[in-house]
Amino acid sequence: MLSLQLSVCTFLVLVLSFSSTLQSRNIKPEIYPTIYVDPSGRGNFTTVQAAIDSVPSYNKRWTCIHIKKGVYREKVRIPNNKQFIYLKGEGKRKTYIVWDDHDSIATSATFTCQANNTIVKCITFVNSYNYPNSGSLNNNNPMRTAVAAVIQGDKTVFYRCGFFGLQDTLWDERGRHYFKLCTIQGAVDFIFGSGQSLYERCTISVVSRALNGIPGYITAQGRSHAEETNGFVFKDCNIVGNGKTFLGRPWREYARVVFYNTSMSDIVVPQGWDSWFSVGREYQLTFAEHNCRGLGSNTSKRVKWAKKLSEGEVEQLTRMSYIDNEGWMSKLAFSFLAA
Repeated sequence: MLSLQLSVCTFLVLVLSFSSTLQSRNIKPEIYPTIYVDPSGRGNFTTVQAAIDSVPSYNKRWTCIHIKKGVYREKVRIPNNKQFIYLKGEGKRKTYIVWDDHDSIATSATFTCQANNTIVKCITFVNSYNYPNSGSLNNNNPMRTAVAAVIQGDKTVFYRCGFFGLQDTLWDERGRHYFKLCTIQGAVDFIFGSGQSLYERCTISVVSRALNGIPGYITAQGRSHAEETNGFVFKDCNIVGNGKTFLGRPWREYARVVFYNTSMSDIVVPQGWDSWFSVGREYQLTFAEHNCRGLGSNTSKRVKWAKKLSEGEVEQLTRMSYIDNEGWMSKLAFSFLAA
């Protein structure tokens, strides 16, 4: 193991002003330490977890962990006492973190982020258990929960990242999160949880052909009470893939999912949504679409209980202030939009 040699990474401090889109302007650059991870041994560490472990507990200064291209076969966890970590890969088709645990949503995740104030850029997280590389289900591995990533911290950003699995790919468990230009792939409930999250310009890739004729489910949102603010908002996204899929079903009684200005291919089933365990209580759900397009966006045969949001409600849920009402993003030091 090479001794830790701290070099520096220049982060552009961006002051972000938000309307319907994200804008930024450069402020004086600040210098933060960088730790290099390289599987060939030419960095400070050869594993991602070792680099995270080297960050002091209760750290209050941004630290960049630069992960060189390659496939890292390990489970990775950022504990809640290691905030202000910026994981920077070299491209979502170049830097991969892969593992194949399964059965438990609590323990199977390839990547677990428990810390607040985390930024992740240009990394793909894969749970390879039963992953349908051939387009069909691996009969040697029956269908099981197999989480690629679980996000439990608040104030977290993912930019140009990938999340690949089959069932329960991305557990957006809790906290306020921003996903931009990410790819999320799966077949069943593959974006689920109780996060308060904005997914902007993301690709939602459905691989429900692996289910042998059974439709899949993109979302399973977990809002439990009417006064809770959480929900999933998909803005300017693209739904593609193979096989048929529902847009979502409720994991909890007041589930909230909104697709806004999103392109939907014909893989979306005409009814759009499923009530799952909320039969008879569908009025509590907020499943809505607004200004979507594509062959799958025709709402004429949607379930009757799908919500029709007012223009005011749409604006409230689709603006950046939905996840950034007190301006936490403008206080982050990061350059994830710079390159």
